[in-house]
Amino acid sequence: MSIHKQISSTKRRYLCIDLKSFYASVECVERGLDPMTTNLVVADPERKSGTICLAVSPSLRKLGVKNRCRVFEIPPHLSYIQAPPRMQLYIRYSADVYSIYLKYVAKEDIHVYSIDEAFLDITDYLNAYGLSPRELARRIMEDIVSSLGIAAACGAGTNLYLAKVALDLCAKHMPDRIASLDEGLYRQSLWEHRPITDFWRIGPGTAKRLASYGIYTMGQAAHTSEALLYRLFGVDAEYLIDHAWGREPVTIAQIRAYQPLNRSLSSGQVLMRDYSYEEGLLILKEMADLLCLELTERRLITDSLSLNVSYSGRCPGSVHKSAAMTTATDSSRVITGYLTGLYSKYTDRLRPVRRISISFHHVRERGLEQYDLFNDPAILERDRKLQTAVLEIKKKFGKNAVLRGMDLLSAATTRQRNEQIGGHRSGE
Repeated sequence: MSIHKQISSTKRRYLCIDLKSFYASVECVERGLDPMTTNLVVADPERKSGTICLAVSPSLRKLGVKNRCRVFEIPPHLSYIQAPPRMQLYIRYSADVYSIYLKYVAKEDIHVYSIDEAFLDITDYLNAYGLSPRELARRIMEDIVSSLGIAAACGAGTNLYLAKVALDLCAKHMPDRIASLDEGLYRQSLWEHRPITDFWRIGPGTAKRLASYGIYTMGQAAHTSEALLYRLFGVDAEYLIDHAWGREPVTIAQIRAYQPLNRSLSSGQVLMRDYSYEEGLLILKEMADLLCLELTERRLITDSLSLNVSYSGRCPGSVHKSAAMTTATDSSRVITGYLTGLYSKYTDRLRPVRRISISFHHVRERGLEQYDLFNDPAILERDRKLQTAVLEIKKKFGKNAVLRGMDLLSAATTRQRNEQIGGHRSGE
């Protein structure tokens, strides 16, 4: 049976649209080149040959170059363009694609999954347009390529999971890069598919635990004792059981309405070299200062912190510690004090540091805090006003318009990170 057979009219209809080799395609379009025939990788040349390629053009992938490979892994006989990443440019293109989606469906029916992938609930639009899911998908994809020069692929399904699986496993085999699935087609065509890690949410760890019980396919998982799966995966077994049968009850409307019981903010860095204990402490203070500014900007406070420090591969090991503060605040002075206390107490001074991350837990709206006997409310308010003033200057003149003295030290990273998005160059 064809994998894009007409789907039952009793189901909802979703599209999952992915922009093909997005970063590489944008760089080709900006150079007036065809993304489908140009050999191009997006990778920062300043990070040398060990840097990861953020994107590989389709023509290079056809030649066997894997996506997210390192530059030195590209066969030396292949000629290609190496484009430095320009994250702000990609964000602008992504926003332009989103504007195209809005021509066809309301924002309430769009769930942006990543910078280059989105789900659309098209159920209530098909009759109005007089189109099938495949026809509407083709129209949107043609609009994207004619407007921006970016090719796309699409999965259509009767739930979000099936739309995603149709995109990931089936669309690449279709001449028009569009594939459709319902529960019946999914079970018929993909229950025996291997490796099982090709399916959404099935990672190597999950696959290994399943394999230890002789489970290598989704069909086998569907017919496995649910009691066994719950024993192996706890509550996460519910996702596996539903997906094994091709079911997914969550809708875009439910995703948009979801409000988490607990909120958190986090920041992390993988350092470009081994850092000494003192240099790691500098990075921690910089990260704490920036994350506290984010609290202030979003009118949030926290009363619980955690610190993670990973050492160099030469001296493997890590530290994970947390602390509860006596008051909820966004004060960089107070929060940095707690974090540096954790760092100085638990970090090994003799091991080189390679990764640091911090998290603020129990994050909530400002105005709900209760003060304690150890912090003067007037001083906390002064801290907040100072951070607000810093934010206003940064918004007007740029993130590096205001820097602390520590940010000017040779081991500091704030100035560089302020010019990046997602750890990569932001410039267009």
